[in-house]
Amino acid sequence: MPVHYSTEQTIPSDRTVRLLDTTLRDGEQAPGVSLSPDEKVEIARALERTGVAVIEAGSACTGAGERQAISRVTDLDLEATVTSFCRGLESDIDLALDCGVDGVHVVVPASDRHVEGKVGTSREDNLETTAELVEYAKSHDLWVEVIGEDGSRADLDYLETLGETALDAGADRTCFADTVGHTGPERTAEAVSRLADLGPVSAHTHDDLGLGVTNALAAISAGADLVHCTVNGLGERAGNVALEEVAIALEHVYGVDTVELEELYDLAQIVSRSTGVQLPPNKAVIGENAFTHESGIHTDGTLKDDKMYEPYAPETVGRERRIALGKHTGRAGVKATLEEHDVEATDDEIAEIANRVTELGDRGRRVTDADLLAVAEDVTGDDRERVVDLLDLTATSGGAVPTASIRLAVDGEERVASGTGSGPVDAAVSAVREALGSAADAELESYRVNAVTGGTDAVVTVEVTMARDDRSVTVARSEADITRASVEAMVDALDRLLAAEDQPLAPADD
Repeated sequence: MPVHYSTEQTIPSDRTVRLLDTTLRDGEQAPGVSLSPDEKVEIARALERTGVAVIEAGSACTGAGERQAISRVTDLDLEATVTSFCRGLESDIDLALDCGVDGVHVVVPASDRHVEGKVGTSREDNLETTAELVEYAKSHDLWVEVIGEDGSRADLDYLETLGETALDAGADRTCFADTVGHTGPERTAEAVSRLADLGPVSAHTHDDLGLGVTNALAAISAGADLVHCTVNGLGERAGNVALEEVAIALEHVYGVDTVELEELYDLAQIVSRSTGVQLPPNKAVIGENAFTHESGIHTDGTLKDDKMYEPYAPETVGRERRIALGKHTGRAGVKATLEEHDVEATDDEIAEIANRVTELGDRGRRVTDADLLAVAEDVTGDDRERVVDLLDLTATSGGAVPTASIRLAVDGEERVASGTGSGPVDAAVSAVREALGSAADAELESYRVNAVTGGTDAVVTVEVTMARDDRSVTVARSEADITRASVEAMVDALDRLLAAEDQPLAPADD
């Protein structure tokens, strides 16, 4: 269902807007985030697949390790322009050149607070230094962007003079930076429009007021044609403006194409895994709940018309629609989920299953696929023989190599296997895969651990979602032993997936 674009909209659909990703620099400045060279390479490749125009690979001045990581990215020979962040020092530009970057972002103070308080200089000397830095970088054939730090709190007349000085010295563009997420769209538009009158201008916005996307769109409407973003909105404090949010807002609301939207979710997952920062479930575009429906009214409407309660199709950004189970689940949602698992039930049985699912949800429980299928089996009287059952588990850790041994019943026959891993859970999972062979070739889509009780004897709930071919199932198990809970959940998930295939399992060594 397309948006009806207006001829009076502030961002016309024929505008050319590019995205600059600074996940590898500004995003890495988020507390607790540190990326290895291999992780930076993986993210850079994902950014390239997404079609990001400029990749800020890091700050060459940080240290030898950072320079190695930047050099690894430049060695990829990407289509994107690869850059380094530089302070107002020629030595920073030299270090960036050693890494083989295509360009640099020269950051100079714009507000009096930064000019006088941080750098300890004057407005006039700051202008002179800026011109010298730009001329030096351009003399080495670099693409140069000058960022006026704290531009949103700068005197706009001085900000304009700073931009003019940079462009006159040969800079390719200037950048309006709302460094501390301080301002709103009106001030952003005023500042950017004055810089845009001078030449190409970018926007760098933060989300401290929750206005990151708003300010980015205001900047574009005022003339900016390049937006600095980070994947998943990573960054200092409340983070930078999220790349995926800017991209979908421009495409869906204004009809402006920036990147390959269907790559956004994979990109988000890669960054989340590399940084260890989980995706908030209610996060726009890439959060788990963005295309998940539990409410009976919403589920029923969505099943009748997939555009009923979604602004755009999940496939647009590489996602899939999901029907969740819980206290708000109605008969339509239960029926659809049962059909996904090839379970047949009458209308009366579906009504009874829906009532029981609601009762489980009323107890504060998250209802998994396995819960639903167990309820369905009880209501329909369709007793199912397990394909895989956990008989025994032993796991040890604390030594040099964590190990685990496992005993499974597979199609009525016992299989015993052992495995090693980075921890007892990893070792136990390796043992399960060894016992099942190719039958265990299921993808672990998610793994979550939540403490149910406090103290040293806490009970934990492990929830896993596993997928095999075009089928997925979610199972949760609660135990005092996290290893047992993890293995029981995975074995139960595999049992459900393999039972659906309705064929005998080959021996593990086949």
